[in-house]
Parts: sequence; structure tokens; C-alpha cells
Amino acid sequence: MKVTYYGHSCFGIETQGQHILFDPFITPNPLASAIDISNIKANYILVSHGHQDHVADVKSIAQNTDSLVISNFEIINWFGSKGVAKLHPMSIGGQKKLDFGKIKYVNAIHASSMPDGTYGGSPGGFVVDCEEKKFYFAGDTALTYDMKLLKEFHQLNFAFLPIGDNFTMGVDDAILAADFIGCTKIIGMHYDTFPYIEIDKEEALEKFQKAGLELILFIIGETKEL
Repeated sequence: MKVTYYGHSCFGIETQGQHILFDPFITPNPLASAIDISNIKANYILVSHGHQDHVADVKSIAQNTDSLVISNFEIINWFGSKGVAKLHPMSIGGQKKLDFGKIKYVNAIHASSMPDGTYGGSPGGFVVDCEEKKFYFAGDTALTYDMKLLKEFHQLNFAFLPIGDNFTMGVDDAILAADFIGCTKIIGMHYDTFPYIEIDKEEALEKFQKAGLELILFIIGETKEL
């Protein structure tokens, strides 16, 4: 399974010949200025919630790749009104079988509104169950006891967790979240993009190591095999 980082909370997953893209926010992100979105492959675009820093490039990439956009009902309706053709609505707790495996839309503690102020429904995250690996994309969230349910029902190989603090969990809460979900390999996201969420990366890596966890911090544009 190949994982590519496009900045902020945007990751691309390649598995079984399928390309899954999460929360595309690239063109407005100066840290990702070297990324050309016309080169991004996507069969599916999974959107955790409606904030601009998670949806900015959804329409462009969806139309360029003819991909299926998956999110909550309100976000899907909004993108439908913007001319995106291939859409699938979900809600918290729901599951959907796809070509690469199965996804479940799970709870997140955050807010959700669209770039124009329209209500963006309930924020969420995704548990993705592929033949190769099973992983959790938390989206923007606070630490929540609901994460303990993931440990009970899913054996996760790795997880994407926000670590930037201020708007989401910070490093310390992400370490607790890793314990809650029963996962030792964590990919950090939602940090350094804005002054509010700049972090000390060396300190974060040290804290995770002391907790017996592996924190992976990608360079934007980097691809790793997991």
C-alpha cells in the first residue's frame, strides 16, 4: 500500500490498483505549491467535513479524474449543487463496500461548514478496510471516548491523526488517541499549515517514541510504502 502526502490533511492511498484521496486542500496551501493537482490520481475522494482546508480542491480533482466523492449527506448535496456528478452520501456509523474494500464513516468531534457558510453536516472520520491493510483517517477531531470502539471492532495497521492542536487534538491527546484505538503506527496531519497549528516536530517525535509509538511525519509530495 502506497501513501502520498499532499499537505495539511490530504493523503492519497494506492491499493489494489485503486486510488483513494482524502480531504484535498492543495492549491490554496503555499506549503504545497509544488504539487500539480492535475497529476493526482483518484478513483474515490473521501471528505471528512466541510471546512475550506479540507474541500478546496474536491471539485477540480473530481471532475479531472471522474472520481466518486464520498462524505456526509449535507456535503454531498452541496457538491451536487456545484456540478460534481459522481457522489455518494453517508452518515455516522454507516458502512459502504467499494472496489478496494469497505469504509465506515465514524464520529469526530469538530465543526463542519462549507466555504460559503452552508451547514456541512456532522464531521466524521473513516475506517478503511482493504485487503492489504486496515487504517483510520480521523479527520479533524478532539480526543473522544468513541475512539475506544475502534479498538474493540477493528485491528488497525496505522492511523492518520491530527496533531496540530488549537483546532484539533494536539500531540499529547493524539498519544492518548493511539492507545484508545489500539494502534502504534501514527501518521501525523493537520499541523504547520497555519501559524495557529505550528508544532515542534522534534518534540512530537520524541514524545511518541517515549510512549512506545511510531509517529510518521511526511514531507509534502513524499510517497511511502506502508
